[in-house]
Amino acid sequence: MIKNLTRRDTLALLAAGAALPASQAGAFVGSSFLEAAVDAGDLPPVNERVPANPRVVDLGGMGRTPGQHGGTLRVLIGRQKDIRIMPMFGYSRLVGYDPDLNFVPDVLASFEVEEGRIFTFTLREGHRWSDGAPFTTEDLRYAYEDVMKHDKLPGIPAYLKPEGHEPVLEVVDELTVRYVWPVPNPEFLPALAAPVPPRLVMPSHYMKQFHADHTAMEDIQPVIDAERKDDWRALHTHMSRQNRPENPDLPTLEPWRPRTKPPSQQFVFERNPYFHRVDENGLQLPYVDRFVLNIASFEVIAAKTATGDSDLQATSIGFGDFTVLKEAEGRFPVSVKLWKASQGSRIALYPNLNTQDEVWRNLFRDVRTRRAMSLAVDRSEINQALFFGLCNLSANTVLPQSPLFKQEYADAWASYDPDQANKLLDEAGFGAPGADGLRVLPDGRPANLVVESAGESTVETDVLELIRDQYRKVGIGLVTRTSQRDIFRSRILAGQVNISVWVGLDNGLASADMPPRQLAPTADDDLQWPVWGVHFLSGGSQGKAPDMPEAQELVDLFNAWRASTSSEEREEIWHKMLSIHADQVFTIGTVNGALQPLLHAADLQNVPDEKVFGYSPTSYLGIYMPDTFWRQG
Repeated sequence: MIKNLTRRDTLALLAAGAALPASQAGAFVGSSFLEAAVDAGDLPPVNERVPANPRVVDLGGMGRTPGQHGGTLRVLIGRQKDIRIMPMFGYSRLVGYDPDLNFVPDVLASFEVEEGRIFTFTLREGHRWSDGAPFTTEDLRYAYEDVMKHDKLPGIPAYLKPEGHEPVLEVVDELTVRYVWPVPNPEFLPALAAPVPPRLVMPSHYMKQFHADHTAMEDIQPVIDAERKDDWRALHTHMSRQNRPENPDLPTLEPWRPRTKPPSQQFVFERNPYFHRVDENGLQLPYVDRFVLNIASFEVIAAKTATGDSDLQATSIGFGDFTVLKEAEGRFPVSVKLWKASQGSRIALYPNLNTQDEVWRNLFRDVRTRRAMSLAVDRSEINQALFFGLCNLSANTVLPQSPLFKQEYADAWASYDPDQANKLLDEAGFGAPGADGLRVLPDGRPANLVVESAGESTVETDVLELIRDQYRKVGIGLVTRTSQRDIFRSRILAGQVNISVWVGLDNGLASADMPPRQLAPTADDDLQWPVWGVHFLSGGSQGKAPDMPEAQELVDLFNAWRASTSSEEREEIWHKMLSIHADQVFTIGTVNGALQPLLHAADLQNVPDEKVFGYSPTSYLGIYMPDTFWRQG
């Protein structure tokens, strides 16, 4: 029997995974934001809202300061769909990364992996959804068996089907489930920790009302009509969007729940009364009660941030905005930090090996063309002119902070050598420059490249202006065409774009146990080989298989990684793939290690001074736990 425990003793037991008897549950402290609801009887007291064994976040051990409840944080976003940053900021995951990129149980109380193919998950006793309904293994069973496996709903994602094998889900009891594959699945845990994880969990008590196997169509049809959807399948998908939180009624496990239904210019998120994390003093997280996301055009987000319109801003701003943001410190109660960007290249060019333009397609598939285009880029000029010489001159590859980094990957075909570039272009079949200074393509056209851009970054524009002048020296013209992001991606997939510009590898911090998907044609948004990516993603039913040996070798290596059973084996595969990428120059990097400004309210505590920021693997701010940020005052 546990008797007379101090709060510190109680929380130490929780941190060790022990569940508490009800007599000791008073260790928890709730936010005054919810007091009125508790007093009115609309919410139970905090000791009945926190799991019996919550996740205890040891802020002191992280070098941070335990905080206090209260306050609102304003964030600027460029469009309505960008509310999807909130599940990334909240970063509530079955299994997630800690700040050192180790796997840790989060929503789960624990997990166990056997033979790389058997995954046993244990839930937290007494954990509840944001509406107070119990969170149990039924919510995992429903998401997998009634949704993923349903023949009329979106199917099982590829990373849950190693070698085509679907898992068997064993429901052991209300708190324990087991996913069993006949072969190893090293992608499973990284998928759960990703910025947009698979929907392995759904609030079944809420979603069953939209599912034809659980509710009569005569009851579903009025909702279909009200939401203007075609059928119950479209309705179910719409109402269940966890990664794009547009449905305020959808129960969540995130620290903040949406309170605004679109369309709107402002989206409010409020604390989840049943969130499963507490600090070492027993305060239920998150500390901050509300997030308010305001929509502004991309072009003015930096300016509005610099005039005090944001309390926490890292998205939609870049190093080019640092000066104006830093000046804001003298006019507003804000602080600006400089983190590092996580991408393998701050800006990269993507020759489309699947373009419908046969002449450019054949030229791009000749490695001499790609190497020449890389050698023609003066990375030092880009670094000095736009980044004050603070970046690394590099091909598009992993960062020095990655355990997989080798200098030879960064240096491959990345020196500025226009003479060698000219020689390679001659050998690849480009004609000599004419009176206009442009080379001639084999079909007689001038060698003019139209670079497609999504138009969301002034840095892209500045880099392309420099590359335009640099390419002119080797007889290649370059102009930019801008289109909205969805159109940008659809045009590339359709082969209507010869070359595009984007950031480099999302995950420049990769380790051997993270999947090397971006190094192989595996997705329809792969800008350099989208048709091959569709073929892989569809299991061969769509697109086309790679008809370049090097690209097919990357697919084979990725499949070998998916079948691997040890970190050592995975590391060897990663290096083979990185080496092929370095030699073949499938993408043309510029610089990496770029500085990324982060502005926050001066009274906001626990924001790290120096970290790496990006979409993957950090989920923007997610792995740094914004639920532990707090306002002093």
